[in-house]
Amino acid sequence: MLPAQARLRRRPEFTAVVRSGRRAGRPTMVLHYLPERPVTPLPGPAGAAGGPRAGFVVGKAVGNSVVRHRVTRRLRAAVREELHRLPGTADLVVRARPEAAGADSARLRRDLASGLDRLLAPRAGTPGPAPR
Repeated sequence: MLPAQARLRRRPEFTAVVRSGRRAGRPTMVLHYLPERPVTPLPGPAGAAGGPRAGFVVGKAVGNSVVRHRVTRRLRAAVREELHRLPGTADLVVRARPEAAGADSARLRRDLASGLDRLLAPRAGTPGPAPR
């Protein structure tokens, strides 16, 4: 389980990431990534920059409630292992595709890792991280 401060909970948070963030599609999921979360006037953990946060969207197209919850649990476990790769101010939304219902945990982890590799790679024409 992800700690409360590492989860997206409110609709405006999800909307900001999906509308303003970068996107990477994989066969079982679509990742939406926003490296710098907007400053929110909300009190508590939602307004504080306490580390990267993740949210999940698993719609009815994925399957019935049992299937959706199983997919959500598997995605949550995969994201928990990869969350350390994100900067402290980043937000990530993982939207499951219907293909995720038949995928095993290893497949979901591979798709998540390859999607994050694509999102975290420096874009062509933009400066990369400063050399150390």
